[in-house]
Amino acid sequence: MRIAHLHLALRTALPAALAALPGPAAAAPPAIESFFNHPSFSDAELSPDGRYVAFKVNNGKERDGLAVVELDTRKVSGVARFSDADIGKFQWVNNQRLVFDTVDLAEAPGAVRYAPGMYAANRDGSDMRQLVERATYARDSTQTSIRTRVLPFNVYLLSQVGAQDSDSIYVQRANFNEVRNEVKSYDLLRMNTVNGAVETLTRPGEVQSWLLDQNGAPRLVLTEEQDKTSVMYLDPAQNSWRKLASFASYGLTTGVFTPLGFGANSKLYVSAQHGKDKRGLYTYDLARSGMDKDALLELADYDFSGALVYSQGRMVGVELLSDARGTTWLDPAMAAVQQAVDALLPDTANIVRPPRRPQSPWMLVEAFSDKQPALYLVYNTETKALSKIGAAQPAVDPAAMAQQDLHRVTARDGLVIPTWLTLPKGSEKQAKKMLPMVVLVHGGPYVRGNEWQWEAQAQFLASRGYAVLQPEFRGSTGFGARHAHSGWKQWGLAMQDDVADATRWAVAQGIADPKRICIAGASYGGYATLMGLVKDPQLYQCGISWAGVSDLTMLASQNNRFVSDMGDTYRQFGLPVLLGDPVKDAARFKATSPLQQAAAIHRPVLLAHGGADQRVPVAQTKLLYDALKPGSPDSELVIYGDEGHGWTLPKTRVDFWGRVEKFLDRHIGPNAAR
Repeated sequence: MRIAHLHLALRTALPAALAALPGPAAAAPPAIESFFNHPSFSDAELSPDGRYVAFKVNNGKERDGLAVVELDTRKVSGVARFSDADIGKFQWVNNQRLVFDTVDLAEAPGAVRYAPGMYAANRDGSDMRQLVERATYARDSTQTSIRTRVLPFNVYLLSQVGAQDSDSIYVQRANFNEVRNEVKSYDLLRMNTVNGAVETLTRPGEVQSWLLDQNGAPRLVLTEEQDKTSVMYLDPAQNSWRKLASFASYGLTTGVFTPLGFGANSKLYVSAQHGKDKRGLYTYDLARSGMDKDALLELADYDFSGALVYSQGRMVGVELLSDARGTTWLDPAMAAVQQAVDALLPDTANIVRPPRRPQSPWMLVEAFSDKQPALYLVYNTETKALSKIGAAQPAVDPAAMAQQDLHRVTARDGLVIPTWLTLPKGSEKQAKKMLPMVVLVHGGPYVRGNEWQWEAQAQFLASRGYAVLQPEFRGSTGFGARHAHSGWKQWGLAMQDDVADATRWAVAQGIADPKRICIAGASYGGYATLMGLVKDPQLYQCGISWAGVSDLTMLASQNNRFVSDMGDTYRQFGLPVLLGDPVKDAARFKATSPLQQAAAIHRPVLLAHGGADQRVPVAQTKLLYDALKPGSPDSELVIYGDEGHGWTLPKTRVDFWGRVEKFLDRHIGPNAAR
């Protein structure tokens, strides 16, 4: 089965009910807070029987809470809300009970003093029990026998749901390397959420991840030893582990696959290239330890990336990502439901999620577009009615948002670079726009940068009158092996040229005013911002780098002065493949490190960094700022003391993007010198 782009046909108008919402006055762009506050409603999940929806709620006054709505009556019950912590991740244990952990959204990472912990409660908030400590210090040995069943802080929720037919769930316990305090393996524990009783399963080696089967039982693990990953299968016939495959964790190798889930008759579904440029979804034969020849699902222009959808004990569909998220249904009844929902919501992408063990006609729908932040609705398969239960960002007016499109730009060596373009509202109809433009470079860098959806940063910039260009430069994942691998060891080289080529394309198309372009980004995007000012000073009038890498040797090396949280295994085996070796490649590292080339930067730069950043220590940006000032006296530096690698707190995001707005206004905006 081959499918084309799913959602770029969805265009500008939203449903009439949404379009009728009042918009802001033309002279007043939306407030910064409306883009960067925490979601008001998020992470909605159907109960296994489909009668209830659990969700996180933020009322703007208290900590994030967990609530449940009964769909037949629309009665809302509070499950949990704490005065000193927010609800983090949660899962349904069964139709009656939920399990959840915490996160502190009121503190930046450097000020957080507690682990997530874990709690369970009934859907009406009754019978709450603490299962895991939040404190990271040793527990008092004088506590009661009941309290001793509260596990230490290093036990966490699993990212998958189990059978959901008892009071027990599977959780994982992290085993730390005491020297570097990094996780070396995970144990799997079966925990009773009512009485706290725990059973530990046998672990076959240094397990990095566990996979449950379609019935919620442990069935497969990935282990890692040095630079080798192995796939181990718990054969139910023998009740023993056997190795399915081993392959190098980094670099080019054959036979690599990523297990995704199980189907009927112990079918294993995996993601793999299988000799092709694009990854597809394949069936793996457990009996012969090999993949089927033909893909079950593949896309023409994208690697397969997605998750299996289960209902009634079987796989009924596959959620996937092309230009946007969507679902391919294997079940005809679910395909009919999708068609009905899409007819009711023709201008949004609509993710339909059935209950795992349906005993009701309700299904959950998440609807979104480039202009519409996530809406959560429920669809009744009997009445065919669709009703809204919550909105992630209710303060955002879709009618005031900008249009986002995906273009394909040819780089100087012929490689096609997928490039996202967001245009300020009203400008998309102008033939020659000649707009001020921000080139927003994603971090990672070996990840996919964007997808078709509402995205706060691009929409904020567009609301201030800027075109926003977001290139998926080589090295970005999701667009095939050639695209990804051609970015290895290309920091500041071909990766940087892709960003410049996309920028020149926007100029040639009449989209961007060549005298009003600024480059910006975080982490690797911050690095690319600085290197853009080094390599192409005539192309960019200014730069904005936050949490940015400024020196490749510091990034790749571990010493007492510049300590980062990068794992030893990745540093030893991954970085040499993707970035290079600081000794063997010393000359290249120097030539492509902004700190070493700071004298070449004469454009103004806005630098921002978190004082508690453990991925790229703040020392990199402090040294860079000192090196920049002689040649770029208009450069600015702001340090957010307790923030980490990016901004956690809304007040930080609001302050930072307020500074960005003023910086852009001075250098490429209405008040820039002509």
